[in-house]
Amino acid sequence: MHPVDGPFALTLRQDNSERLYCLNSHAEQAGLHCGMSLADARAFCTDIVCHPARPDLDARFLVALRRWAMRWCPWVGYDGTDGLVLDISGSAHLWGGEGALLANIRARLGTAGLEVRLGLGCTRGAAWARAHYGTQAEQPLDTLPVAALRLDDATCTALQRLGLRTIRELSDTARAPLARRFGPALMMRLDQALGHMPEPVTPALDPPHYGVRLTLPDPIGLVSDVMAATGRLLDALCAKLHAQGTGARALVLTLRRVDQGSQQVELRLAAAMRDAARILPLFERGVATIEAGFGIDQLRLEATLTEPLAAQQSGLGAASKAPDRLADLVTRIGTRIGLENVRRFLPADSHIPERSFLIAPAAHSAPATGWRSGQPRPLHLFAPESIAATGPTPPARFRWRRMHLHTARAIGPERIAPEWWFDDPNWRTGMRDYWCIHTRQGRRLWLFHTPQTPGWYVQGEFA
Repeated sequence: MHPVDGPFALTLRQDNSERLYCLNSHAEQAGLHCGMSLADARAFCTDIVCHPARPDLDARFLVALRRWAMRWCPWVGYDGTDGLVLDISGSAHLWGGEGALLANIRARLGTAGLEVRLGLGCTRGAAWARAHYGTQAEQPLDTLPVAALRLDDATCTALQRLGLRTIRELSDTARAPLARRFGPALMMRLDQALGHMPEPVTPALDPPHYGVRLTLPDPIGLVSDVMAATGRLLDALCAKLHAQGTGARALVLTLRRVDQGSQQVELRLAAAMRDAARILPLFERGVATIEAGFGIDQLRLEATLTEPLAAQQSGLGAASKAPDRLADLVTRIGTRIGLENVRRFLPADSHIPERSFLIAPAAHSAPATGWRSGQPRPLHLFAPESIAATGPTPPARFRWRRMHLHTARAIGPERIAPEWWFDDPNWRTGMRDYWCIHTRQGRRLWLFHTPQTPGWYVQGEFA
């Protein structure tokens, strides 16, 4: 955080132009406002300091600020993308009254370097109006402009043209003509601010926490005992995961010893799981490496990464489905060599042999079928290796890798043209005619001939 003593604004690209997204009080006093283009803002205020806005980081900060604001009351919700609303009806007396509570909020946020706007009211609409348009937290509501009722710009402009500039002037006007002209939304916002229509504060719910803990009366140290305790934690954790319709992808088992030291066993799964019987054996390798010292008296298991997991039908008419043994195998191998080192081949949208496949981590990809090539492809593919041969037809005899080979059968040709939109140096010789060559020595090779610059190459070998 770097406070700026002067006009400061955050900019965001909107409608192909940089516009002011948020600004401080110095920038507002200079006549700037949100939504103004950056070019116009620099014309009005030449010494303004600007930085690009990060709405994603603002959202994360607002989440943390909401949890921190629960120190004053438990009923805290979001108000748009840049505000919080607190229902202090049952907790203001704990802080010495509403005025003392507002002073405490302002002091603590000021200590953290935050400049905030606070509003207090008997209704949510009144509090919002005083926070955004009032000069004081308890300014009379009827003296505020009509824009404080959370109306759109077009409605505010139309009301001002009718001479209705404040909430008092609006409330003193006959309701029926206003409702016919502006619709029910105007009257609804007025009634919400004045308390004639309820507008409850809905607190935001914290995301589910997938963590369980077990404190033991006596320390343990044997692997079998630790595994038994881990099984009890897994049963409770998987029940939580099942209730939320999710599965765990990463688990962390923390073991606390009696000397206050702790060790962790991290388990990364190849697929989302919530079956305790399948997950428990995967912990055995990591638990065996733990130094128990004088004993372990507390275990904590947390799912640090979760994914939605579709519910499976159960009952008499449900089709039995075997567990994903491939995912268990990938997880077991991944605990030894690293989960990202277990990879699989996936088809790619290209007819060029070198680009017809992708190599992706098996834990973060699903097996795919439907390779686009209708012709057989060699199991072993390598960089083209030149052989001594001439003519457009496969040679009857050739030497490759110090071996003298004789052609017994040739299948082809299969012509593959280069992808002109890619500048691949390996394909600058032009199109290729591929042949599947069966040799008398038992090898099945993949050869190609380049008509533009005559030459023969070996690029692969069939199994």
